[in-house]
Amino acid sequence: MSKPRTLLAVFAHPDDEAFGPGGTLAKYAREGTRVILVCATRGEAGEISDPNLASPETLGEVREQELWCAARVLGIADVIFLGYRDSGMAGSPNNAHPQAFVNAPQEEVVPRLVGIMRQVRPDIVITFEPNGGYGHPDHIAIHQHTVAAFHAAGLSNHYPEQGEPWQPRRLFYTAIPRSFFRRLRQILQDAGIETRNLDHWEKTGMGWPDEAVNVILDVSAVVDIKWQAIQCHRTQLGPGNFFIKLSASQRRALMSHEYFALAWPTDAPGLPWNDLFAFWPEE
Repeated sequence: MSKPRTLLAVFAHPDDEAFGPGGTLAKYAREGTRVILVCATRGEAGEISDPNLASPETLGEVREQELWCAARVLGIADVIFLGYRDSGMAGSPNNAHPQAFVNAPQEEVVPRLVGIMRQVRPDIVITFEPNGGYGHPDHIAIHQHTVAAFHAAGLSNHYPEQGEPWQPRRLFYTAIPRSFFRRLRQILQDAGIETRNLDHWEKTGMGWPDEAVNVILDVSAVVDIKWQAIQCHRTQLGPGNFFIKLSASQRRALMSHEYFALAWPTDAPGLPWNDLFAFWPEE
């Protein structure tokens, strides 16, 4: 029997996997793909929606458990924590913490990711696009390190101490199109919900150009599973969260498709696709 396909998702914080490509991870896991998640931090600088759930001292531990909850819901086979500290939003005091992920040197992080790729042997790797969705420094850092590791993993003269070379076949960026955020704003405004928080995000370059989206994936069959996984991240679901404010039908409409940009190879046929494994080469 041929080995199952493997998808490796590499992100920065607990909840990146659920709010981002949660439907994609659930869809492929249910189709028999082995899905592995790398998480750079435990989200120590995140929100605390309810002081009964966590304190600043326990938030990292609590969010780790929230991620394991979401992983079980989505069908993720394993979660690998890199063990760095959440750097917080750009310009926050957390950026200066010596263990903050944003301060981790590339020559330390990239070999670790190369070792994971050579051990896991993924067919597909997905991570943030270059702006990290909305400019979060940890999102940008994990993008940069993952891209470097992706291209180094298959080279025998790069990091030989990390195991036998393995070259994943495809690299995708999560690429939420700008039109998604326009739809979100309109839905919120129609419901009489304040949208000023979107103003700040837009100033950070939030959203991917619609014309540069290469894959639109229909995840409507697993959208309720995605929402269940999001709900595992209870500390991050405060009353200000947009998705809490939406009706079930509005959430379902917004979450039923997920979007990606194909970063490598650069000469793929037939784009745009509706499947990350489209035009998959024969084994």
